[in-house]
Amino acid sequence: MADRQHDLVVIGAGPGGYVAAIRAAQLGLDVACVEREPRLGGTCLRIGCIPSKALLESSEKYHELVAGLDGQGIKLGGVALDLPAMLARKDRIVVDLTDGIAGLFKKNKVTRYEGAARLAGPGRVAVEGKDRVDLAARHVLIATGSVPAPLPGVELDGDVVGDSTTALSFPTVPRHLVVIGAGYIGLELGSVWRRLGAEVTVVEYLDRILPGTDLEIAREAQKLLKRQGLRFVLKARVTGARRDGQDAIVEIEGQEPLRADRVLVAVGRKPYTEGLGLDSVGIALDERGRVPVDDRFRTRAAGVYAIGDVIAGPMLAHKAEEEGIACVELIATGWGHADPAIIPGVCYTDPEIAGVGRTEEQLKAEGVAYRKGVFFFRANSRARALERIDGRVKILAHAETDRVLGVHMIGPRAGELIAEAVLAMAVGASSEDIARVCHAHPTLAETVKEAALAVDGRSIHA
Repeated sequence: MADRQHDLVVIGAGPGGYVAAIRAAQLGLDVACVEREPRLGGTCLRIGCIPSKALLESSEKYHELVAGLDGQGIKLGGVALDLPAMLARKDRIVVDLTDGIAGLFKKNKVTRYEGAARLAGPGRVAVEGKDRVDLAARHVLIATGSVPAPLPGVELDGDVVGDSTTALSFPTVPRHLVVIGAGYIGLELGSVWRRLGAEVTVVEYLDRILPGTDLEIAREAQKLLKRQGLRFVLKARVTGARRDGQDAIVEIEGQEPLRADRVLVAVGRKPYTEGLGLDSVGIALDERGRVPVDDRFRTRAAGVYAIGDVIAGPMLAHKAEEEGIACVELIATGWGHADPAIIPGVCYTDPEIAGVGRTEEQLKAEGVAYRKGVFFFRANSRARALERIDGRVKILAHAETDRVLGVHMIGPRAGELIAEAVLAMAVGASSEDIARVCHAHPTLAETVKEAALAVDGRSIHA
């Protein structure tokens, strides 16, 4: 006999889980959310997206001041780093936001249980932890997210050799930081510590950085990040990393080992399904450790659904949010929508890197005829005023229909600018549609309009 009954039990209070719980409650369901951590928000809010962005913002301001603002007619006295204060600011932001989610749960009457959840047969969830309770539910939503992927031969000690969580709280600026992996996480946190004074070496197995990103944009990113002082070692297979006294040794196949006082392992993430009791309802993971679902987020077990990092697709917080909302709307109303083909990705380096839709390489591989429009930030008046002229916007449109197939950019506030491209693709817009829309002047958004004009060879300011 269950201790408590709910319409929906959500396992995990990350971006997908807590958003799904709130939306389900808005739709009139009796909702519970189980989270093992004391604070809500999941990896993204507690130890991922949010704290890293706080450090990126602080480190960018610090670096700008250290570099000087003489060109803008601003004379500075002295600039000093107070790392404990910077880390404390990061932590305050996390606390404020997690408290906010707790408030939203109360406002929407979502019941919260603190502990580890385990499926205990059809319609049953056992919670063990601060709260020990057996739940019954008509619907169960798995939203347990992901954890850092391990790398064979690498010995994490959570101090000298650590993952992204460790790199968010180094007590001092490293002399030399080796980053294993040139994806979003590695480049963002590598940028943070480079700006604060560390020597940073990024080691990547592939022959390029930012796997999956449009190659033209990735190459420009590497050039700009190299100019900022990041060193790249590409086509390098790391065979081991371990603590050696106060330092660490990183071993690379066919090369001399690297010595550093800190190592960040950022080689991707894997779905977190440990201890979920999936076998109790007959759910088997796929070859990549993911929970298989259909286009309505249903698993093979009746009444059990899954979203976010535990299912196929990019491991992004906003993807999980959209899936969570779509899933509970399908449960409550029979209608819901999340388009897996239009999920933007953003890397918050300086300049920012953003993209949505297919890359130029994908279109070529698929044999799709396309036209390309490119516009450079150096020709944008707002970028000039900001002294942020590096980068470009690239729009890929179908050669016959002109429908936008992909938009990729590197430049100031690219993470904000990409929203227009996402909306355009969501409504099936053409590059001509974007080009015909009036954009305020002077704004960075004009680069998107100009790139759209360039698809047809009529950019005004190029």
